[in-house]
Amino acid sequence: MWPRMPYLLLVFLILLIDRISKAAIRSHFELGQPVSIIDGAFNITYVQNTGVAFGILSAFSSPAKVFLLCLIAAIAAVVVIAFSFKNSPHNRLLQGALGLILAGALGNLYDRINYGYVIDFLELHARGFYWPSFNVADSAISIGVVLLAWEMFRNETPSRA
Repeated sequence: MWPRMPYLLLVFLILLIDRISKAAIRSHFELGQPVSIIDGAFNITYVQNTGVAFGILSAFSSPAKVFLLCLIAAIAAVVVIAFSFKNSPHNRLLQGALGLILAGALGNLYDRINYGYVIDFLELHARGFYWPSFNVADSAISIGVVLLAWEMFRNETPSRA
């Protein structure tokens, strides 16, 4: 069996969950209307994010913004794939982290290409503090980045005096 197959399956699974969840949100929820799931802690709110992570750059309006954000996401995906192939497929933590980051980048890239925005819908809040809306792809990227940092920290060799 191809040694990278489990990571490819991870990417496919995350993309599938991301697409299904976003399709369900688009077809069953009204834009901007919060639906409380856990009172005082968790809502589902359909948001069209024209910015980047957590709505950064949403206020910036330019015809080139969607193109530039798509280009950045595509370049990031290529870099992640190249880094994956440069490293051993037997390093499960590294390859899993890269798979999560790749799946998230591709999931949000799909939205930008097809809609010009990213579909966000998960909303955490407590005592008046609201975390910006996010989605499955964002979660995969965040978890992947944490795992990647852990892997890099774990394998850092101490410098010799």
